[in-house]
Parts: sequence; structure tokens; C-alpha cells
Amino acid sequence: MPEHRIVHRLQSWSKYLRRTHAIPPDVAVSDCHSRIGTTGFIGGDAFHAIAHAHPDVEWVCLARNSEKAGRIAAQYPKVRIVYGDLDSSDVLEEESRNADIVCHWANADHEGAAKAIVKGLSAKTSPGYLIHTSGTGVLLFNDIDRDVYGEASDKIYNDWDGVSEVTNLPDHAPHRVVDKIVLEAGIKHADIVKTAIVCPPTIYGQGRGPDNQRSHQVPELSRVTIEQGHGLMIGQGKTFWTSVHVHDLSDCYLKLVEAAINGGKPATWGAEGYYFTENGDIVWGEVSQWVAAAAKKQGWIQDDKVLSMSKEDANKKTRMGSAMWGANSRARAVRARKLLGWTTKEESLEDNVPRTVEIEAKRLGRGHAAKAAGDA
Repeated sequence: MPEHRIVHRLQSWSKYLRRTHAIPPDVAVSDCHSRIGTTGFIGGDAFHAIAHAHPDVEWVCLARNSEKAGRIAAQYPKVRIVYGDLDSSDVLEEESRNADIVCHWANADHEGAAKAIVKGLSAKTSPGYLIHTSGTGVLLFNDIDRDVYGEASDKIYNDWDGVSEVTNLPDHAPHRVVDKIVLEAGIKHADIVKTAIVCPPTIYGQGRGPDNQRSHQVPELSRVTIEQGHGLMIGQGKTFWTSVHVHDLSDCYLKLVEAAINGGKPATWGAEGYYFTENGDIVWGEVSQWVAAAAKKQGWIQDDKVLSMSKEDANKKTRMGSAMWGANSRARAVRARKLLGWTTKEESLEDNVPRTVEIEAKRLGRGHAAKAAGDA
């Protein structure tokens, strides 16, 4: 299980809040602030953004072993390490109860961890904030139910005037079980537990965390393309998703944390506290073409043609390949833009693909010698 990172105390926290948020001296502020997350791809990068924006914070990290703890400490030497994992319910509950803000960047489907965090926050006597990570895989259910892959869909969800539809998806939708735990906590304990769900789509770009810096969908497509010697798509390759650079995603987490520091404003929490993050649609057949073209240009494959494959073949090549490359997941990030002033600033997925292909080739051991041998 991934380790967690817990923000524990901030030196002169009340002075810091007054300086950075212009809080007047007659308004009371807390001297204790906490956050929980992971050193995985999303959490590692989000932590980087938050820690560098607020360097005065003293951190406590929950790590699953000494190796992980060492990597955290090497990048963040001031942290204090506590050992545990997502099954360490007592630890999660206790740390959440003592926290002002909890960022959950770990497994979006781990019910036990979500329940422990909620239990801890709901036992507080003053409001605590939970920023939970889901994913737009929650929107895949319709294509999965119909067993249809590789076809386009014109259904687009949004988190503003369509938020009630998003927060009431069918119970069997991916990630929905834990989404419900978080949403219900934000409604049932609305006075104490302030919840927000961040729902990223296809994430690309290299992370800045102390451990995993690799995303999944496009790197896996790059890996398979290099191994097979040509591009691959599911069915007709017309499936839509949206995408976001990991640095832009981390900026959304940062803005939500800063809103929580500011007493919640200007964010919304609870029943409407749901935030998509995206910088526009992608079509997986086109992404496959970008990957194949980059792989050929770099000399890793001889032919940049893109061949169709079945959902069964996709699932053999990578876990859930049929869903992540062949089912539709379209959403619009209205709430973060409207309320938090969140914008996407990083390069597009298309521009990032050549770098991703190069990194995957190196991971596969494909160096200049291998490329030269292939050209001989």
C-alpha cells in the first residue's frame, strides 16, 4: 500500500495566516494544520507543489517501510516519519482526528482508509477538511455496461450545473463506492467534515515527488507500442477522454488547500464539492498515432502504423487497457476555474508524447546501441 504524508504543525501558524491571507487580528485562527496524502505519482507531485508554496510547514509522513521513508526524508529532510499503510485504520483515524486538513492521494478504491479518515475527522470539535482523490474512470460505466469499446460518445459531464448528476452516478461505477463515503461524510457531518473530491482524467507529464514519477495511460501505451513494433488502438480508436498535466493538477490541490486554510472560501465543499480537472478532449486513436509517430522518429520502431485490437488483447497488454483506452470519459472542469481561478498552463499532451516515449524506451532498456543495431 502507498505511504501517506501528514502535515502536522506550522511554526507561528496564526501569524502566517494573517500575513498571507490578510486575516485581521480580531479573527481567531488555529495554530495546528494537518494534511494526509501519498508519495505516489499524484501525491508526490501535489506535495511538491504545496510544500514549496508553503515552506514553513513541518511535515509528518506515514511510510510503509524504511525504504520509502528514506526517499521521503532525502527530499524533505525536515519531515517526521510514522510507519503504516492504508490498512492502518487506527493510525489514519488518529492522525485525521488531529488534523485540520487531510489530502487523500492514495488508492481511490480503498474503503477502509476512507472510512478511517472520515471517522477521525468527524470526531473533531472544530471543522476539518478532506480533499479526496477520485478519477474520471467513474464515468466509464456506460460503455462498460454496454460492452462497447473504441466508439465515440457525445456525453459530457460537468461539475457545475451538472454536479448533481456526477455525485449521483450508479453505485457500480468505478470509484463510486469511496466517492459515496466521502460525499456522505460531507453531508452528514457538514458542520465538522468539509469534503472536496478532485477527479482527474488522463494525467501526463513527469512527477516531481520522491518516489513514483510516472503516470499510467500514455506511458503504458508507449511501452506496448515499442514492444509490439507499431501503434495500437481499441476498435476504431474514436474514444474520448480528457487530459491534464500533473503540474496543473497539483495546482488545483494547492488552491483547495489554500482555500481550506482560509476557512473554506472561495471553494465549495460537501454536496457540491466535486472538482474535475482537464485541459480539453483527447481521442485515443489520435494519441496512438502521436505515440507511434514519436517512436518511429526516435528509432524505436520501424513502422508508425496503428493497428486495431480487441478489448481482450488490450487487457492482456496492460491492466484495464480496454477501459482506459477504449471507453469514453468526458468531463469539463468548470468549478475549479470559476471559483478558484484555476487554469492549465503546461504543455499539451501531444507536445509531451515524444518525451514520454523516450522515457519508456529507456525503461525498456532501449538505448542508442539497441537503436543502432535495429537500424543495421
